[in-house]
Amino acid sequence: MAQFTISGTVTDNGSNAPLAGATVRIQNISATGTDASGNYKFKPLKGGNYLLEFSFVGYLPVQKEVRLSQDQMVNISLQPSAFLAEEVLVQATRASQNAAVTYKNITKDALNKNNFGQDLPFLLDNTPGVTITSDAGAGIGYTGIRIRGSDATRVNVTLNGIPYNDSESQGTFWVNMPDFASSVENIQIQRGIGTSTNGAGAFGGSLNIQTSGSSIKPFAELNNSFGSFNTLKNTVKVGSGLIADKFSFEGRLSRIKSDGFVDRGKSDLRSFFLSGSY
Repeated sequence: MAQFTISGTVTDNGSNAPLAGATVRIQNISATGTDASGNYKFKPLKGGNYLLEFSFVGYLPVQKEVRLSQDQMVNISLQPSAFLAEEVLVQATRASQNAAVTYKNITKDALNKNNFGQDLPFLLDNTPGVTITSDAGAGIGYTGIRIRGSDATRVNVTLNGIPYNDSESQGTFWVNMPDFASSVENIQIQRGIGTSTNGAGAFGGSLNIQTSGSSIKPFAELNNSFGSFNTLKNTVKVGSGLIADKFSFEGRLSRIKSDGFVDRGKSDLRSFFLSGSY
């Protein structure tokens, strides 16, 4: 009984460029793929009727019936297909309950109990695996944090998912964020390698900070504290509440002064924080 071949080329309908790796299938018999030039070939085949199916990622599939009584060349052009995918949300800075990461979540209430003007590292001093340092000795000014012995260049700090580490030194300068704890909603500390947006920068751990969300009701708040080494903190916070069921704005002004424990370790810091939501 005579045997024949079916061969051809698969190309793009618009540019006529060959489609390498396209799938060509003879229904219920066999399948093959196109080479780098878009060519394919089936052999040997008995005479008869065959249904060829052509498909490629990003293109509309095509079927073609072939009556085989001699060798045939079947060239096909595929039409690109357009589709709108649904939104995909990727969250990769926080560990969940089932994650294989050692972590601890610190709430706003826990932070407020210890917030007397010291930098964020000092508020995390009682967390396992955390070691803090202070140049002035009072926790205000230049402070540092280590997690499991790794210095700040290997601790990934993110603010609302955005890396805070310095792009050159990879360190973090908490002196630039005085009284930032007054605007923090919660913190997650991950010890060791975990979910990170900074790769090797999170070898020691990750510190994910989430700032305060919007308030439905308007408010005004005044906080003052005084402590050792003439340390003084003044904080004023205001919020508009929900405006027209759509907008809300919040703001904070802070001043922190301290003589420091170390001689000539004085600090005089001021900061503000503004946020808006819709």
